[in-house]
Amino acid sequence: MNVPSPCNVLMLYPLFSAESFWSFGESCKVLGVKRPAAPLGLITVAAMLPESWTVRLIDCNTATAPVSDDDLAWADVVFTGGMLPQQADTLHLIELCRAAGKPVVVGGPDPTSSPHIYERADFRVLGEAESVIDEFITAWDSGARSGVFTAPKFQADVTKTPVPRFDLLKFEDYLYLGVQYSRGCPFTCEFCDIIELYGRVPRTKTNEQILRELDTLYGMGYRGHLDFVDDNFIGNKKSLRLFLPQLAEWQRTHGYPFEFSTEASVNLADDPELLELMGAANFFGIFVGIESPDPATLVAMRKKQNTRRNIAESIHKIYAAGILVTAGFIVGFDNEKVSMAEAMIEFIEEAAIPVSMVGLLYALPNTQLTRRLEREGRLHPGHDVAPTIGADQCTAGINFDPVRPLRDILMDYRRVLEHIYSPAAYAGRIDRLMTLLDRSRQRHELAEGDIRAKLGAMETVHKVVSALPEARGPLWQTFMNCAKRDTSSARIAVQMIAAYAHLGPFSRKVIAAIDTRLAALDNETVTAATVDVTAA
Repeated sequence: MNVPSPCNVLMLYPLFSAESFWSFGESCKVLGVKRPAAPLGLITVAAMLPESWTVRLIDCNTATAPVSDDDLAWADVVFTGGMLPQQADTLHLIELCRAAGKPVVVGGPDPTSSPHIYERADFRVLGEAESVIDEFITAWDSGARSGVFTAPKFQADVTKTPVPRFDLLKFEDYLYLGVQYSRGCPFTCEFCDIIELYGRVPRTKTNEQILRELDTLYGMGYRGHLDFVDDNFIGNKKSLRLFLPQLAEWQRTHGYPFEFSTEASVNLADDPELLELMGAANFFGIFVGIESPDPATLVAMRKKQNTRRNIAESIHKIYAAGILVTAGFIVGFDNEKVSMAEAMIEFIEEAAIPVSMVGLLYALPNTQLTRRLEREGRLHPGHDVAPTIGADQCTAGINFDPVRPLRDILMDYRRVLEHIYSPAAYAGRIDRLMTLLDRSRQRHELAEGDIRAKLGAMETVHKVVSALPEARGPLWQTFMNCAKRDTSSARIAVQMIAAYAHLGPFSRKVIAAIDTRLAALDNETVTAATVDVTAA
């Protein structure tokens, strides 16, 4: 067996090109970290490389200086790539490497979905790395300095995925770290690219694998928030029911060093056993894609799983299990009723979801939605080129010709953001959430060494309201209300208040951007009318 020659690999995690609802920049400053999440994909690929290869990682989002000539001089090859919001910086890094004469390898979700955009990279490794990385390694070691390596779809054996190279991370830079249990989702949402990238049959790691990853992090001294990055954690319930009791036992044996979050479909609320198991394992939060409160719109987007229930009641059931919900909503679907803003606002208030990520519909590359819009001749030119100024792809949408007048969609979007991120409405939802959240199953104390424990509750709230004096009254009142109920409730409330340090100001930036778009539409209308009159 040939042993690959030594090689210096520089991994560059690209900048997220624009601020978004997901970036939480101001909240990170309040909590003393640089970014919410660490780059799990690159450190997983790093673990698949030969032991004789030396790997360094630079997260461009946390680095104190740009990638230097010395960094590039050290490297034999550079690995980069990521998601759509990182597209612009990935392309910049590719050109930086080419100028330095360094071969560059690109991979990840966006290069897999839009490989033509990344043609300037020397190597493109497309799809799930487990199925194709060995081909690249063999080619590189044989002297190849360019090539395209495409993994067969949905065939990666995740039971063979190695423990990520957590040692490449600076834990103190991040609010939380991530692990992955499964890939894929059984549902068929038209706008989603997960099923295009990872398939509809969720594949899971073995229980022993995940516990080995937890052992590694525990042994390295990490304590605190750990996110299961799965796109639908409950996609394979059969495997999950076998895993969660072992996870809970691991937590108990180790003194509950981690507090977990994840993403799951709302039908989790239909399964009291799973909720009980997740509570026992110390899950404190999940992200749920709700998208719309309108059943007809949900059916049209192929998200029928959300129509078989009262969604607000489902959210309350999850709260009753001690797990808070953050949720995603989208404005701009074809089947939306005229002026749907009030219905969305009413739902968010009824469900009591403080952190509600609301975006404009964006046709992602290589999705059912994009293919349909293309057939209908409605896609805009350059629809797969990421926006880089002012907002992410959700807030910068819509990248197609909508059925409803664009002005009406933008006005609805503006109205939703203006209401839900007003200080009084946001604080009110926190207050109601805390009356619904039953954390009797979860650990109330943070583990010693948890980065979130560095700041006291009063200090955190003070930092937020000092920067946002308009929110002082509502947020302080909500914090005091929660503190009077119980300390666990107050701690979760403080996390929600810290999130507002970002969400409040950013929502106002988005509203300003929407106002600019509305003004441009009005100018177009006036100009068109003037042309018509002149022609007449």
